[in-house]
Amino acid sequence: MHAWPASEVPALPGKGRDLQIHDTATQGTITLAPGPVARLYVCGITPYDATHIGHAATYNAFDLVQRVWLDNKRQVHYVQNVTDVDDPLLERALRDGHDWTELAERETALFREDMTALRMLPPQHYIGAVEAIPGIVPLVERLRDAGAAYELDGDVYFSVEADPDFGGVSHLDAAAMRALSAERGGDPDRPGKKNPLDPMLWMAAREGEPSWDGGSLGRGRPGWHIECVAIALEHLGMGFDIQGGGSDLAFPHHEMGASHAQALTGEFPMAKAYVHAGMVALHGEKMSKSKGNLVFVSALRRAGVDPAAIRLALLAHHYRANWEWTDDVLAQAEARLARWRAAVSRPDGLPAEALVEEVRAALADDLNAPAALAAVDAWVDAQNASDGDDESAPGLVSRTVDALLGVAL
Repeated sequence: MHAWPASEVPALPGKGRDLQIHDTATQGTITLAPGPVARLYVCGITPYDATHIGHAATYNAFDLVQRVWLDNKRQVHYVQNVTDVDDPLLERALRDGHDWTELAERETALFREDMTALRMLPPQHYIGAVEAIPGIVPLVERLRDAGAAYELDGDVYFSVEADPDFGGVSHLDAAAMRALSAERGGDPDRPGKKNPLDPMLWMAAREGEPSWDGGSLGRGRPGWHIECVAIALEHLGMGFDIQGGGSDLAFPHHEMGASHAQALTGEFPMAKAYVHAGMVALHGEKMSKSKGNLVFVSALRRAGVDPAAIRLALLAHHYRANWEWTDDVLAQAEARLARWRAAVSRPDGLPAEALVEEVRAALADDLNAPAALAAVDAWVDAQNASDGDDESAPGLVSRTVDALLGVAL
C-alpha cells in the first residue's frame, strides 16, 4: 500500500530543540532525544468514513512531531497502518450494500487526498492489515506456543496475565478497563475467557466474512491490536520513540499492543512514549462515526475552504485538549491566514530570527502550537504597525511557518 506525496520542508537557519512531550504511560512530560533516526508509529484509520476533523487533528499532532525532529536535523522513520479489515468496516459495507474491499480502497484514497491537501508528511511505510497478515500469523503462533495465548472455540486470545506490565500504559482500574473493552471492540462478557479483558488475536473464519490462511491457526483474520504490533515490530523494532494516536486508543488498543509486544520479545517498553491527542466535538458531543456527527475535510475542501485555514484551525488548539469544532473556529482561522499572508507579502519587514526561536521553543514544549501561533501573530501585528527594512524577513517567516507548522503562506 502506498502513502501520499510529501511536501517539501524548508530548511531553517540553526537547529531545533529536543522534544519534551507528555507520556501517558509515565503520566508526565519526558524529553525525547532519539538517535540520528527518530522512530514514530501512529495508528491509522479504519477506512469506512474518512477523513473527519477528529482524524485530521490527530494526524496534525504527529505531523508536528516529525517537523520538530526534522528541524533538529534528525531523520524520521514513520510508520502508519490502515485497518482495512475489521468489524466496523464490514458492518458499514453490509449496511450500504458495498463490497468491503471497494469501500476500504475508496476511503483510503480519500484519506490520502486529504492528507496531501493538509500538507501532512507521509509515513515511509503505510501498511494495510490485510497485507500484514503473513507477518501476523507467526506472532500469534509464537504467543500461543509460549503459553501467552489460548484457543476458545477456534478463536485465539491473548492472556493479559502473560505481561507483568499490563496496565502500565493507561493506568486504569479493572472496572474501567472492562467498561472500555466492551465499548471499544472487546468482548469481556464472552464465556470461557480466562480473563474478561483478554483480547482476540485471531478470529476463526465466520460464514459470509473474509478470511485468510492462518497456518496452524486455521482460516480467519487478525485481531485489532496484533495488527499494529506486527507492523511496528517489523519496521521499527522494540523501544521506538513514540506510539501515537487519539486518546481513545490508550485503552484498549495501545495497552494491549504494548503487552503483546512485551510478551513476544521479553523487552520493555514497546515505545519510549505513548502520546495521545484529544477528541474533537461537534454540537456538544465527541465527533465519532457511531454518532454520525462528523465534519469531513473533503467536504470543507469542496466548499472552497483553503486547506491551510483548516490546518490553522487545528493548530489553534493544543493537541492534548478536547475541543469543539464550530463555524467561528474556522472563521478565525481564515482571518488569521489572511493576516499572515498579507504581512509576508510585503517586500521587507521586521527581523524574524527571534520568531524562529520562539516557534521552535513552543513546539518543543509538548507541541504547544497555540503558543507558536501567538508568536507569529505578534510578529504580524508588529509588522503591520511599523516599517521594517529587512528584505529577508518575510521569506524567513514564510519558511518558518511552512517548515514547523505545515502551513503554506
